[in-house]
Amino acid sequence: MAKGTEIAIVDKFEITNINDDIKAVIVEEMDGLGTIPFEIVKMPSGGGLTFQIGDDDDPEIEKELRGVIVYHHPVNTFWRESYSGNNAQPDCASYDGKTGVRTETGEVVDCESCPYNQYGSAENGRGKACKNSHRLYILREGEMIPVILSLPPSSLKELKNYIAKKIVLKGRRAFECLTKITLKKDVNADGIAYSKAVFSKEGELSREIVDSLMPTIEWIKEMALSESMARPIDIEEKIDEDDPFR
Repeated sequence: MAKGTEIAIVDKFEITNINDDIKAVIVEEMDGLGTIPFEIVKMPSGGGLTFQIGDDDDPEIEKELRGVIVYHHPVNTFWRESYSGNNAQPDCASYDGKTGVRTETGEVVDCESCPYNQYGSAENGRGKACKNSHRLYILREGEMIPVILSLPPSSLKELKNYIAKKIVLKGRRAFECLTKITLKKDVNADGIAYSKAVFSKEGELSREIVDSLMPTIEWIKEMALSESMARPIDIEEKIDEDDPFR
């Protein structure tokens, strides 16, 4: 990593680019099996400071996530009934934060005007009945496909500030930067501890690395859309009872 006077330039970031040959192999081998499954990163409960990546049986535990945010988008999910421990699908879901679809009827709903997406509609009267989360696709060094981190409402302000102040206002895109995500402990209005994501920019990728990443980024966007529409909402995206903005 070569450093300039102000911004570190990342000139080494090992990736296995998804070229046409790899795409052909994926299509052939996954025929009838669906899409490539992304590994899920779980936010901890109770103010924990480590991420859990992958299955509960053999998880990878990390204090930080370091990689390139190759894609990100909002996700809105609404459950009419309180969480009861099952893996029930939401009563309404949106994969762009703008247009929701009711599960039972297929009715299309405008998220902005939906009464369940207004502050004060939650049972506790503080937050929204509809959970607004944000899904990040993070490509770590040496890996071919990203891991998915779904940020709860309490971490959205940190993401917004990071994307706006450290990336957009610097004339960059998220996929042009090397990002580190850690966790800090906070306490909600009821005195319950919860975990909040913290973002920092470790550097900007060299133009050569960005150019080499573009085929992979475009493929991941296509995969993310088909993955979102084809598979159920992950249980990790259920409302976190500790979250102060639920």
